[in-house]
Amino acid sequence: MTAAGDRMDGGRMRTVAQWAGLLALSVAVTLGLDAAGLPAAWLIGPMIAAIALGVGGASVRVPPSGFTAAQAIIGCLVAHAVTPSILLSIAQNWPLMFGAVGVTVLVSGIVGWLFVRYGSLPGTTAAWGVSPGAASAMVAMAGEYGADVRLVAVMQYLRVVLVVLSASLVTHALTAGPQGGAVPVAPVELVDPLGLAATLLVAAVGGWAGQRFRIPSGALLVPMVLGALLQSGAGVTLQLPHPLLTVTYGVIGWSIGLRFTRDVLRHALRAVPQMLLSTGLMIALCGLSAWVLVSLLPTDPLTAYLATSPGGLDSVVVIALGTGVDLPLVLALQTLRLFVVVLSGPPLARLIARYA
Repeated sequence: MTAAGDRMDGGRMRTVAQWAGLLALSVAVTLGLDAAGLPAAWLIGPMIAAIALGVGGASVRVPPSGFTAAQAIIGCLVAHAVTPSILLSIAQNWPLMFGAVGVTVLVSGIVGWLFVRYGSLPGTTAAWGVSPGAASAMVAMAGEYGADVRLVAVMQYLRVVLVVLSASLVTHALTAGPQGGAVPVAPVELVDPLGLAATLLVAAVGGWAGQRFRIPSGALLVPMVLGALLQSGAGVTLQLPHPLLTVTYGVIGWSIGLRFTRDVLRHALRAVPQMLLSTGLMIALCGLSAWVLVSLLPTDPLTAYLATSPGGLDSVVVIALGTGVDLPLVLALQTLRLFVVVLSGPPLARLIARYA
């Protein structure tokens, strides 16, 4: 009993030490990035720290419920800034938006076919791994269709990390503002108990419903819709204090970064060049699509770049919220691409496997 108790105490101490180290490193990296004015520093800092600890052998993980709660809070933050103008933006520009999303999915399919045909990735792994979005959904569905889930996870989350970093650098270059790294906080001066309670209620109910009914990115999208309806219909203003958002960004960054363990990266080491190449092609396509949007729509380059960015919806939203871009257009195109990718993923993977 004593030996077993000692082992349990030792395990708890290691867990506490890993969380403490992760927190300390996250704060140090975040403050450095924030001082440099990097947008979304409060997301990228914890993500970099988590990658370092995960590759170094840390065993701690963010519970799924924690990640769901963080996504729900981001959904409420979006709802605070967004109105039904998202649907209006889609209705006004639907041919161009569907065209941009369709080209992105088509090019990702071609890249996947090339990697399945001429690369070293097994089976349909490449087809799932190069999907331009919905990382968690692609990883969840890939195993059901015979793909190597570990490689798909590495490809998807490597893409998310690289896209977040590149989008932050592009944002920094295009804005060059002194507050580029600040946490975007809802513009309220005093704590409103009703607004804060409404935010937590919407996050809890919407996050639960999104997970319960397995809606793609439902933990973010359902609170976003509920919060927007509550603000427009009931006149209640959602409130998201600075500490709440700081914790939320940290949880999201940790959730992404801790997936990069040493074993997973070692397993995928031989495919890293292909992964980097596929991600680079997707980012280049993003830039080309953004250029087309700027040419055809009355929008600025940063809005177009973030709207077409092939990263995770939650991370792109965090970057967009801190920059003053046309948020409805960014969300409209990102949300549209999310659902198209989720719906087209299985048939596209089967098609690639059949002909490659």
